[in-house]
Amino acid sequence: MSDQMRNDHENDHNDFYQSLRKKIKDYFTSEEGKTNKYAEYILIAPDLFHLLCKLTIDKEVNVDDKAKLAIAIAYFVSPIDLIPELFVGPVGFVDDISVAAYVLNTIINNTNPEVVRRHWAGEGDILIKVQEIIKVADNMVGTGLWKKIKEMLSK
Repeated sequence: MSDQMRNDHENDHNDFYQSLRKKIKDYFTSEEGKTNKYAEYILIAPDLFHLLCKLTIDKEVNVDDKAKLAIAIAYFVSPIDLIPELFVGPVGFVDDISVAAYVLNTIINNTNPEVVRRHWAGEGDILIKVQEIIKVADNMVGTGLWKKIKEMLSK
């Protein structure tokens, strides 16, 4: 990939990242956002997106896992997913967060977990956060949707 293409690619991710951060920040200043029981997970959505992007260019992540990262990134940026943000606002990121955690868990199991920690820009231990998200994902997105997500990513 040329330097120009890499810069354009990073700018696209930074633009999405900044937009995502603003949407989520604005939501959590609203009355509805202040009482959302999954707020702590929704708030790290931008950091999860950033982590997915960083791991795609890490030489220690294998090609199969990079393909899963690409799927998770595409899922984040796609306006069409199981819980569309367009209709439900930032609450719609719970499925994106669940997809990210599922893919990150695979990478943590297939790669040195320190690779994932090295790229984490958020607060706290990402390994613990991934496990927490996976534990609540069934409740966040619903049993049927969580099962579909896991099936989609296991192929």
